[in-house]
Amino acid sequence: MNEHAAMVETIDLTRRFGAETAVDRLSIKVERGEIFGLVGPDGAGKTTTLRLLCGLLDPTEGKAWVAGHDVERDLDAVKDRIGYMAQRFGLYVDLTVEENMWFYADLFGISQGERAALAARLLRMTRMDPFRGRLTGNLSGGMKQKLALMCTLLHHPQILFLDEPTTGVDPVSRRDFWAILYQLVKDGLTVVITTAYLDEAERCNRVGLMHRGRLVRCEAPDVLKRNLEELCYEVRTHDARRDKEFLERLSGVVSVEPAGATLHLFLAPAQTSVDRLEKEAAAEGLPGLSFRRIMPSLEDAFIALIRKAERAA
Repeated sequence: MNEHAAMVETIDLTRRFGAETAVDRLSIKVERGEIFGLVGPDGAGKTTTLRLLCGLLDPTEGKAWVAGHDVERDLDAVKDRIGYMAQRFGLYVDLTVEENMWFYADLFGISQGERAALAARLLRMTRMDPFRGRLTGNLSGGMKQKLALMCTLLHHPQILFLDEPTTGVDPVSRRDFWAILYQLVKDGLTVVITTAYLDEAERCNRVGLMHRGRLVRCEAPDVLKRNLEELCYEVRTHDARRDKEFLERLSGVVSVEPAGATLHLFLAPAQTSVDRLEKEAAAEGLPGLSFRRIMPSLEDAFIALIRKAERAA
C-alpha cells in the first residue's frame, strides 16, 4: 500500500513505443473527490496516460499509484477499485439496455440480489429507465454514453477513468452527462477525464494540459487563465489574415489566433509592448490595428501555452 492520500499519483511516469515517447516523465496527483481533466491536442498522450493508470499498459519508466495501490505490483487491487470507459466502450448492439447491464453485472460477479437495486438506481439517475427494454443499436449517441457509464459503475468503483466520453455527442446530452458526473462526485467518486472540449475542461476542479507527452501546466482553470506570464489582447484589424502574418513575425509575440472578426494576441511583456507593436505596424504601412487588453479564455490560454512549448522544443 502507498501511504499517500491522493487517489492517483504518478512520479516520472514514462511510456515509449519504439523511438516515440508517448508519455514523458509525467508527475501528477489527483485528490479524492476531484474531477481532474487531462486536455491537449491529439497525440498529446492523454489516452496512453489513462491506459497506464488502469494497468492496460506497462510503463517504460516511473511509478503510478491508484487508490493507494501500486499499479504494477498490485494490479488486481487497482482493477477492483476503478471504472474505465474507453473511447469505444464494448456495448452489444443486439442486446437491450437492461441485457447489457446484466452482462456486465455477470462479468463483475455482482449478486442477483444486489444488481436489481443497483440497476434501478443507475437507470433513475441517468433518466434511462423508460429505455431499459430498447435495443442498444437503436439508442442515440448520448444514450449509448449513459449506458456505457452505467455499465462502468456497476461494481462501485472508487475512481472513474473516462477517455473523451462525450466526443460526437450532442450538446444537450453532454450537459446531462456532466450533471451525472457532478452527482457521482458528490456521492464520493473521483473522476479523471480526458477531453478535447475546453468548455468541459472549465468544469473540472483542475486541468493538466499535455503536449507531446509532457505536462505543460496543471492548475484550476481560473488560476491557469490568471497566472499566465504573457498578456492577452484583442486586436481589431482591417485585414485579419495579412495582419496575423505580420504580427506573428514580430519579436515577443507568442501567438496570434483568429477570434471571430478579431485576433487574440499574446505577447511577452519582457520582450515587447503594444506601443512597440503599433510603431512596427505603422513603419510597415499597416494602419488601423487597435489593441485592447482582455482576460484570456481557457482556449486562448491553452493555445498560447502550446505555442510556447512548441517554440521551446
